Formats: sequence, structure tokens, C-alpha cells
Amino acid sequence: MIISNTQEIPGKTIIEFFGVVSGSTVRAKHIGRDIAAGLKNVVGGELAGYTELLSEARGEAIRRMSYQAESMGANAIVNVRFATSSVAQGAAELFAYGTAVKVE
Repeated sequence: MIISNTQEIPGKTIIEFFGVVSGSTVRAKHIGRDIAAGLKNVVGGELAGYTELLSEARGEAIRRMSYQAESMGANAIVNVRFATSSVAQGAAELFAYGTAVKVE
């Protein structure tokens, strides 16, 4: 599956559009990560636990979006975007969406 945040894929021609596809995951904060983040807020620095959590969430959302596109017969997704939202105290959704297409 080719995934792009642009409208076209260089060297490829879009021959069919399948429509919008999406994938999401909801992740909750981990108490250990919260403690480490609290300490980092005092001394400064990257919140590595949260960086890892968001990276995992993006990967899962992309996998779910790709699976949906594949089930429609697409071999690429263009115009991919990400959004986040808070769904409960301490939990957030990461949402990936784009347009499923077939390219050659």
C-alpha cells in the first residue's frame, strides 16, 4: 500500500478513486508515563513515553486505514491526514484518513 500526504504520487497515475478511508485508535495514558512526564515538566526535555505512545497510535491508525482501502481494491491512499481528539479524561483518539485510489 502506497501512502502519501499529497494529492498525487510522483511517477504514478491514478486510474480509479474509491473514496474516503479512515482508521483510528483510542489510547489511554499510563500512570508510569504520567509520573515521568510530571518530572520532565519540572526539569524539561522530551516526554519519550508519550512520543512512543503517539508513534504506536499513528502506526495502528494507518494499519486500520490501509486495511479498509485494501478491502475496497485500492493499492494507494492519497491526501492522508491525521487528527486527534480527547474522548475521556486521560484518553485520546488518533484518527487517520485519506482517499483510497488505484494507481499504475
